[in-house]
Amino acid sequence: MRALFPSLVLTGLALTGPVAGSQVIAQSQAPAAVTHFGAWGVDLTGMDKTVKPGDDFDGFVNGAWLARTQIPADQFRTGVSTNLRDEIQAEIRSLIESAPRDGQLGGMYRSFMDEAAVERLDGKPLQQDLKRVAAITDKQAFTRFMGDTSGVFGIAVVAAGAGPDPANPKVNTLFIGQAGLGLPDRDYYLSPAFKPQLDAYRAYIERLFTMIGYADPARSADAVLAFETAVAKASWPAADRRQVEKINNPMSIAELQAYAPGLDWDVFLTGAQISKRDHAIVAEKSAVKDIAAVYAQTPLDTLKAWQAFHVADQASPYLSKRFVDSEFELEKTLSGVSQLRPRWRRGVQLIDGTLGELLGHSYVDKYFPPSSKAKMNDLVANLKTAMGVRIQGLTWMSPDTKKAALEKLSKMDVMVGYPDKWRDYSKLQIDPSDLYGNVVRSGRFEWQYQLEDLGKPVDRQKWSMTPQTVDAYNSGLENKIVFPAGILQPPFFDPDADPAVNYGAVGAVIGHEISHGFDDQGRKIDATGAIRDWWTKEDAERFNAQAKRFGAQYDSYEPVPGMHINGQLTMGENIADFAGVLVALDAYHTALHGASAPVLDGFTGDQRFFLAFAQAWRNKTREDAMRRQMASDPHSPTHFRVIGPLRNVDAWYDAFDIKDGKYYLAPADRVHIW
Repeated sequence: MRALFPSLVLTGLALTGPVAGSQVIAQSQAPAAVTHFGAWGVDLTGMDKTVKPGDDFDGFVNGAWLARTQIPADQFRTGVSTNLRDEIQAEIRSLIESAPRDGQLGGMYRSFMDEAAVERLDGKPLQQDLKRVAAITDKQAFTRFMGDTSGVFGIAVVAAGAGPDPANPKVNTLFIGQAGLGLPDRDYYLSPAFKPQLDAYRAYIERLFTMIGYADPARSADAVLAFETAVAKASWPAADRRQVEKINNPMSIAELQAYAPGLDWDVFLTGAQISKRDHAIVAEKSAVKDIAAVYAQTPLDTLKAWQAFHVADQASPYLSKRFVDSEFELEKTLSGVSQLRPRWRRGVQLIDGTLGELLGHSYVDKYFPPSSKAKMNDLVANLKTAMGVRIQGLTWMSPDTKKAALEKLSKMDVMVGYPDKWRDYSKLQIDPSDLYGNVVRSGRFEWQYQLEDLGKPVDRQKWSMTPQTVDAYNSGLENKIVFPAGILQPPFFDPDADPAVNYGAVGAVIGHEISHGFDDQGRKIDATGAIRDWWTKEDAERFNAQAKRFGAQYDSYEPVPGMHINGQLTMGENIADFAGVLVALDAYHTALHGASAPVLDGFTGDQRFFLAFAQAWRNKTREDAMRRQMASDPHSPTHFRVIGPLRNVDAWYDAFDIKDGKYYLAPADRVHIW
């Protein structure tokens, strides 16, 4: 069972997935060679100057690259962020393979890469867990088993996790929310647009039941799918799940039991080893109640089949080729990929999820020089200053709200590169000959690591991403922003690049994360991290009016045929993209200290800023993967992360002398939020 982190806890860029993790600390070495983009930070060969900037600025900056680039068969997308991730994986692979073979890092990797041993075992490692499921004799035992799946193979109808208490963000409390689905989002069960994916999922369920020896795979598959469909109907849509005021529902466990009696909460929490449970934040409140009712009405045999399927499904990547291939058949339909990633890359990804900060320590020691951290800290300071100036200059915000906003900005912690305090993995047992056991023990270890936080003061030094991750995030209830070393490389950040490029790329990333503290949801969280409406009614009305206009623009975008962006679901990220550009541009202008920027290769400073911004979103995605993203991801497809903000930025029009075009907006039609 996955830990629960509501949107109010963590808001990231979603550039790419996680990368890796480790054990041995490498000796300090000179940083590896860096791939630079062009002579001053932008790859001009990627441009298509036949495209008018006002018609398609993404195409203008990245069109030639898009035309010549094919998505690798083993990936659902490609672009600057995924390419950087793959480069980091190759660097990390060298660190892993040079580590002691019997240490934690080397042992985990060896256990995964010993494919011959995995093939000999076939499905045998799975049998013990399947026997535990088969031995369940009543609903109470099943409820306890659901709790016991926390962090390991298995599933539950609800998720649990730890995070800062919205009423007292200095202390961690228990969060509970909806769960129980095997597909990425409720829409996959309910929307005709996802029928091919639902059919493929149904076929996969039956196929896996056949592989693990169920007597009537077809009947069991039908029962499991019917149950998950009922759970999907009770679940909240993704757009509702990011509304802070909706997902902040404190209850005592006794109150929760009375409210959602379909589940024995004490039994569930006992199974999950959650002893500190005086109260919880129930995120999707009505969904939790309705899902508990569905659970109460579902026959035990159906639930056991559902559990057995998910145990086998989640274990499949660590079993023999027939299990891996069976799961990959489903992934082909979900994301459009046609080839499995190389085993070594999958091994590196496993280590990222199990030993992430250990390898991260080695990674930053070798690949992230202190000079980069110092320059990044300067950039962040400049962006925070620019955000403060922009807040002070807002005509729609009242003095009292400005004062509170500036206080929140001043108290926003910034963390760059890597955590100041590293995790201790010494108690995690890794056996080079036991892949399945390693994954299970690691899951238990991670769950216990999270449980240690319950009821204790929030440790603001803890990170939710590894240092080698190509991404960044804002932790809302902690009022902090984090920029891992992985993203602090070209084309996002290059100490040798033109300043306009760094401000347009990583500067916009910094501004994005800062502004999450003041987006449509972040504005409901105060300087301490507590959920509190600190805006005046009039300020909120003026903000919401502009946000509504902005959301309507995104509602009109159709990245794939028949499927529009959900402007409400993506509102916070869209606002952050918009604010990030504005604040970064202000900071760039301030950094010039009144001097004129030079013209390079015919491009002015402002033009280079916007070119770098668009280059940072250079991306090509398969249609099936984009549909998956649009169903549940609060981030818009990258094409519109370029176009959507810029068509509302006056300086962009001025920089490229844009008077018309497909995405041209008259000055009166442009949205002004930040």
